[in-house]
Amino acid sequence: MRKHNALITILLALTIVGCGDTLKDKENYFSINETVLKPKYKSTDQVNLEVVNNKNKTIDSIVYFMNNEKINTTKGNGKFSFGLKGKKLGYQNLKALIYFGGDTISSNKRIELVADNAPVLLNYDIVNTYDHDVDAFTEGFEFYRDTLIESTGQNGKSYLAKIDYKTGKTYKKVALEQQYFGEGITVINDKIYQLTWQNATGFIYNANTLKKIKSFIYDKKVEGWGMTNDGTFIYHSDGTEKIWKMDPETQKLIDYVNVYTNDSKIKSVNELEWIDGKIYGNIWQKDAIAVINPETGAVESVLDLSALRSKVTNKEAEVLNGIAYNKKTKTIFVTGKNWNKTFEIRVKN
Repeated sequence: MRKHNALITILLALTIVGCGDTLKDKENYFSINETVLKPKYKSTDQVNLEVVNNKNKTIDSIVYFMNNEKINTTKGNGKFSFGLKGKKLGYQNLKALIYFGGDTISSNKRIELVADNAPVLLNYDIVNTYDHDVDAFTEGFEFYRDTLIESTGQNGKSYLAKIDYKTGKTYKKVALEQQYFGEGITVINDKIYQLTWQNATGFIYNANTLKKIKSFIYDKKVEGWGMTNDGTFIYHSDGTEKIWKMDPETQKLIDYVNVYTNDSKIKSVNELEWIDGKIYGNIWQKDAIAVINPETGAVESVLDLSALRSKVTNKEAEVLNGIAYNKKTKTIFVTGKNWNKTFEIRVKN
């Protein structure tokens, strides 16, 4: 009886194999031809798509997608080219749905869209040097009228303060609760918006009195890093290459750009400042500022501020982090975490 059952099992297995290739086998029939793809593209480039037919099967049609949006249909094993103008910088997910003999197989590839041009190195002059509180773990830095507003981090030590930038002295301060690690700030419509790092919570204050108006919860699973605004929308970095656009009325994150040079994405975008239509962003662990196009995320120029480090005398000084633009003087105030100096600089064209 056991021999009889074993024979039936073998016969069934042979029958299944004889019926045709499995789905896993069929997935190897076709693939997007990666030999005609480049690892990095610019917006002016054309992407060439075609499918490799590994088993010489008769293809009825192919439907091509990018980022889950249909972009073209070809009859048979048709080739297809398309442009990238207006697409968001970053990774683009390509998919081909291949229809053949009553079956459908998909093939996926990924390409990367980078900025069109290399960033330009900017020069600057130091206009003034001021004292800065060496205990301030600076996370946000912004002028409101003639007053410098500063937000600091570290659990149990975070606060929001109004600063006399000429002396570095604090004349009004609001401490955050122990569990919050303070992050970036921005002032819009006479309100200060403040992020926290990993608490998924932000705060809104009256810009004149520093009285807290409300708190809000991030509507996406992101960290809070830097903030700035263009007078209408808030821009919020999250420690990755993304800069989010926020509606200040609803605090909803409604869109984003990916920050890229012509070579690669720029991770860890930190403190932000809006200056003449561009976003100036500190890059964590770099003593440099990237000047970013807010519409595309492309890094158009770079300020190398590493020379300022030699002028900071306290040994505990950490990374550059703090950009505040004074519209009256058209100068930029920069500092860092636990720096004992703030530098007023003027960028040279």
